[in-house]
This record gives sequence, structure tokens and C-alpha cells, in this order.
Amino acid sequence: MTDVRLRVAPSPTGDPHVGTAYVSLFCLAFVRQQGGQFVLRLEDTDRARFRDDSEQQIYDMLHWLSLDWDEGPDKGGPYAPYRQSERLETYRPHVDKLVADGRAYYCWCTPDRLQEMREDQQKRKVPTGYDRLCYGKTREERAELPGASDAAVVRMLIPDDVSLVFDDVIRGEVHAPRPDDQVILKADGFPTYHLAVVVDDHLMGITHVVRGEEWISSTPKHLLLFDWLGWDRPAFAHMPLLRNTDKSKISKRKNPAARLTWFREVGYLPEALVNFLDLLGYSLPSGEEIFTFAEMSASFDWSRVNTVGPVFDLDKLGWLNGHYLRALAEDDLVRRMLPFLQTAGLLGAEATPEQRAALAAAVPLIQTRMALLTEAPGLLRFLLVEEDDFVVDPAAAEKSLVGAEPVLTAAVTALEPVETWDTEHIQAALDAALLDGGLGLKRGKAYAPIRAAVCGSSVSPPLPESLALLGKDRTLRRLRAAGV
Repeated sequence: MTDVRLRVAPSPTGDPHVGTAYVSLFCLAFVRQQGGQFVLRLEDTDRARFRDDSEQQIYDMLHWLSLDWDEGPDKGGPYAPYRQSERLETYRPHVDKLVADGRAYYCWCTPDRLQEMREDQQKRKVPTGYDRLCYGKTREERAELPGASDAAVVRMLIPDDVSLVFDDVIRGEVHAPRPDDQVILKADGFPTYHLAVVVDDHLMGITHVVRGEEWISSTPKHLLLFDWLGWDRPAFAHMPLLRNTDKSKISKRKNPAARLTWFREVGYLPEALVNFLDLLGYSLPSGEEIFTFAEMSASFDWSRVNTVGPVFDLDKLGWLNGHYLRALAEDDLVRRMLPFLQTAGLLGAEATPEQRAALAAAVPLIQTRMALLTEAPGLLRFLLVEEDDFVVDPAAAEKSLVGAEPVLTAAVTALEPVETWDTEHIQAALDAALLDGGLGLKRGKAYAPIRAAVCGSSVSPPLPESLALLGKDRTLRRLRAAGV
């Protein structure tokens, strides 16, 4: 029995796309169920868009999601190298064979000539595609005609009887549009995606090609290349495209959520994102919406993959993220909050034992109030900021401190004699001074100016608990400063 081997093959041309994680997740679920291998291959032949830092970002983000691979550029493996730019000598012999067999031909048309050809086809409302001006001609013969270039590309010669139907692991029988005479080798000697992906998938023993449904139209070309080169075809599985709420394809130009790094930047948990991506294309037999990667892998069946393009619903992701945040152990939540608190300047490169203790004490107050890790600095600033740097947010001051001197004065008077500085005694003292036995205020109205004065904003953890964490001296100092 042939070992199951699947791959993900992103292009290092910018921030990793969320689709890379989406496809990796489904590949890995199947691979782990089947005891096969998962390969990371970098398709870096698009040198015009190549970005130096993108490769490391791909590694970092897949590791962040715990979508680990068995072979790849950083790990090596029996089919190395795993960067297409390091495999260039691999492709040319196959191009030469296709040309020698009459399956491909040289094309010397300039970009301007190709553009004019397309515009003319569009005006005449005929299908666009290469008109085979170069087919059957030598370089010298083509040079005598207009729009000739010195450098040639190589094109496939698509036969008239090309099969446009193929079997898809997810979709069953699929009908694809007729392909054009695809360029398979560019003028700079680099292969195009269509040639390189076929050669690499064969030489690396890939048994299942899993990719987005936008590649359905290219599959007949790829199947031709497998057949012409005398190679067994892999199985194909085309995943539904992730879509914006307007049903358009999710893209980095239109939606920040298309950038995989965005989810980490704004404070989502990786396990929440994995669960969310699972749900976009898969359902457990039990119908449960919250499940782990291990549970998905154990039950994995391609027939359960949804073929309808799922809408990228960030509200649903937010709900999942809240669930996973609330499920974290206190020390784990502290660990995950630290980078965001450090970025906000509330902690140094290393949190002190005192700061860690303060954070641990604050976790029960904020864990149920957070939707994203990026909310931690706003909720904890009052506790971690140096006193000389403490300021009240102007909007909170205007809303809650204007005309609040009587409340602040009463709060100071009530809190000064409190000897046991804990939540119970703080709340009792404030309620006695500000509610029916004192100023006759409702608790929300009474606490608002105190919250603004002491926490610096209109939003904080529960007020008596916040004051208990902050300490008596700092609480009274801030109240007095705000009441001046």
C-alpha cells in the first residue's frame, strides 16, 4: 500500500494567507489519520513578488497553529530540496521532453503583441486564448513577423480532444473549462506554477493534491502533464474557497483577516482559529461545534467536507475565542497576555515576580470579560502602569469626572479608615457612603467617577476587586488627584 503523502505549497510573496492554514489543516488531519507524511514545499519561482521575510513567517504561523510538517526546507527530507528555486535544473529536462514529443512548443510573442491579441478577441466577443501564431515556426520564421521577442517561452499544445472531466475526492465528477495553451517555462528559464507543481508532486510522491477550488480550471492541464510524462495521477481534492460576507473570495487586499499574521496580532488564540477553520469546511458526525484537531483527525472523511464556499464570520470566531479564553488555566492566560502587555509598554522584557503575581491575581477578574488578548492592556493598565505615567482617558474624564467632586470626596472619606483592604470591606465602605445611607446614588452612577479616577477609563474589572488589587495607597492617591 502506498503511503499517504500530502503537501502544502505556499508562495513566499508576502504575509502568509489564511488559506495556507486552511489547506494545511485538512491535509494534516487526513495525514495523521492515515499515518502518512505532510510536506511543506515553497513555490518561490515568482521572483518579482518574492519577499525575503515571508518564508520565516510561513514557518512561524504554521507552528503557532501547531500545524507541523514532516518534511520541508527547514527540516530536510528524502526529496530535498523543498524550495522550487533550488530545483530549477529538475524542470528543464521535462520541458525538453514535452517539446521533443510534440506536446509543447516555443513562443516568441512579445507582451504587447499578446495584449493586442486579447483585446481584439474581446472586441470580437470570442473566447480569449493564445492564437498559436508561433506554433510550427522556427525562431527565424517567427522573427519575420510583427511582435517577436528574442526570448522564448514554452507553451503546452492542448489537444482538441482534451478531457475536461475528472474525479474529485470531495466533489465527485467535476467538469472544468477548456484550458488555453498554457506557458510552462518562462523566458527567464523559471518554470511556471503549472509545470513545477506537477513535476514536484510526482518526484516527491504526493498522493493527494489538496487545494482551493480556484484551481479546478487548471486541473485538466495538470492531468495532461502527468499523462504526457508517463506518471501516475494523484488524487485531487478542491476545497471550497473562503469568502467575505459579500461572497467574494477573501483576499489580503480587501480583508485583513486574509493575512494569517493578523489573527495573532489582534489577539486570537491559535486553538480558536483552528477550530474556526475546521468548522468552515468540516462537521463532526456528532454535530459538535467545539472540537480539537485530534477529534477532527480521528473522524476525518472527505465526504464530510462542505463544498459550498463558507463565509468568514468573525463573530463566530469571536465566540469561539471567548470560549477558549475562558477555558485557559490562569498561568497559561498570563503567559499569553505577556507579549501584548510588553508591546503596550506595561511590562519590560521580563516580568518581575511581583508583576506576575499581580497578573495572576487579576486573571479571575478579566478572564470572562476578554474577547481578544489585545484587550488585556486596556483592562490591566491601571494595575501595571507607573504612578508617574498614570493618566485618566480624556473621554472617561469628560463623561464621569465632570461635577463628580462630591462623590470622589465621599469615597476618600469612606476608604481612608478601612483597615482590612479587601473586596468585601471596600465595597461595604463605598456603599455606605454613596448609596442609600450616604449620597443616595445608584451603584452604577456612584462607581463611574471612582472607576475613571482610579482605573483611568470607563471600563475596568469589577471596581471593588480592582481597588483591592491596586492597594490602598495608590487608590487614595488617584482619588485625591482626580478630585482636585
